[in-house]
Amino acid sequence: MTTAERYRHVIEWFRTHMPDVGSELHYHNAYELLVAVILSAQCTDKRVNMVTPALLDRFPTPRHLAQAEPEDIYPYIKSVSYPNSKAQHLSGMARKLVSDFGGEVPDDLEALQTLPGVGRKTANVMGIIMFGKSVMPVDTHVFRVSDRLGLTTGAKNPLQAEQQLTAGFPTEWLPVAHHWLILHGRYVCLARKPHCEACGLTPWCRYYATEMADLETTASTQKHAVSKKAPQKTGKIRPGNRTADARPTSAGKAAADAEPSLREDTELTATRKQKSHRKTE
Repeated sequence: MTTAERYRHVIEWFRTHMPDVGSELHYHNAYELLVAVILSAQCTDKRVNMVTPALLDRFPTPRHLAQAEPEDIYPYIKSVSYPNSKAQHLSGMARKLVSDFGGEVPDDLEALQTLPGVGRKTANVMGIIMFGKSVMPVDTHVFRVSDRLGLTTGAKNPLQAEQQLTAGFPTEWLPVAHHWLILHGRYVCLARKPHCEACGLTPWCRYYATEMADLETTASTQKHAVSKKAPQKTGKIRPGNRTADARPTSAGKAAADAEPSLREDTELTATRKQKSHRKTE
């Protein structure tokens, strides 16, 4: 199967089974989404959605957040991963947003990356969700799933994976393809133990094909090893050997023990007869 064929089958399957997908983060505008995406780094969307209501209620606009110190933000986000760093990022992001962009989130991806806490992935997420850009954000889920499926090959970092995915997916499918891959990695193709038995993409999955081939090889090797084992003993009595079945019974042993006494009685009787015969003579 060529890579192009694999892309075609994967797109067809997702279009059929996941036609309407989107971000699981809760937001109402670009500012709220930017805050949520910064918080979501190495953290679940579920956890982020738990903390953003109180945070955004306290800091509803970039200008409100720009006036806060990191220690003012920390209590609202302490349950997410790396809260100290993210509190500093949010404070710095808001201040630069106000000073350099008039409090408006820019739709230019390069400009977005000048904000504290905003890297290439975060900017691309903002691009596809908020601004309709044809880009491919690559997080840990997308990186893992694309490699397992065989959509990427030998990618050593997110940028290389992004470049291969951007070349493989038709431009119009890039925004939705990100959601396909991230949700598939989040709920089916798990990092430690992928649920291959529940996955509809196994006919075109490189990882699954490799796993099945390894299982078949292992089974064949084990079967060959069993066939080469020596036959088990049948329990037959070999010449010169005695088995449990050849042991004398208690009755036979008693008879054997009695044989010397019988011989002694016979010999004694014969001796008496000889003496009696001599006397008669």
